Amino acid sequence: MRLRPHSPRRRSVAIFPALSRFNLAALQVEFLAEDETIGIIPSLRMDPLHLISGDFGPFRPQISAIVPLWLAIALKKRGKCRIQAPEWMTVERLTEVLEEERQQPQEFRPLPFHYIEISRLLFDHAQDDIPDCYLVRSLIEDIRNVRFHKIEAGLEKLSNKTFAVKLTNLSAMEVNIIRPFTVRTLQALFKHGSDEYHRHPDDRFSQPTVIRVS
Repeated sequence: MRLRPHSPRRRSVAIFPALSRFNLAALQVEFLAEDETIGIIPSLRMDPLHLISGDFGPFRPQISAIVPLWLAIALKKRGKCRIQAPEWMTVERLTEVLEEERQQPQEFRPLPFHYIEISRLLFDHAQDDIPDCYLVRSLIEDIRNVRFHKIEAGLEKLSNKTFAVKLTNLSAMEVNIIRPFTVRTLQALFKHGSDEYHRHPDDRFSQPTVIRVS
């Protein structure tokens, strides 16, 4: 078996148009997400695999096993396993998360660090293994939109007195998307603040601001 083939996933990025301008970085983040583990139900018999990330197997037909996501997808493409959807990818759990995200505008609910990439990969390669797939996809998209709205609301509070931005419970892709904007904005604000400092030196005693969205 050829282990971990990797090629650009244009279809995956196209599902989320907002990621298009961060295409290369998005693919890199997705590549890292493939090392997350997931359950499978193999249909083959195979000895343990000794990989850099650990030992996986042995594999026996119809007996659940835990493997890296990239390996699960490789086996799935060859018809050698079914992938078990993660516990958080259920209609009940995602509905609960969505309601909590909407009810708490200053907080982000804990989700897997790679929830966007994992769900996208499973939608692309194991759609038939996800119960209520279309509803699950819709709920994840709604959650993503609500979270980005909260991120935008927090970033709107940036000023030339802001020296740090703290956003907890963000996912890898969310951090990846907002990082360039946040860095450029803070740099511009720092430059503007420096100019203001020379014009109004008494402001050096004013309290700096930390933007926090938990």
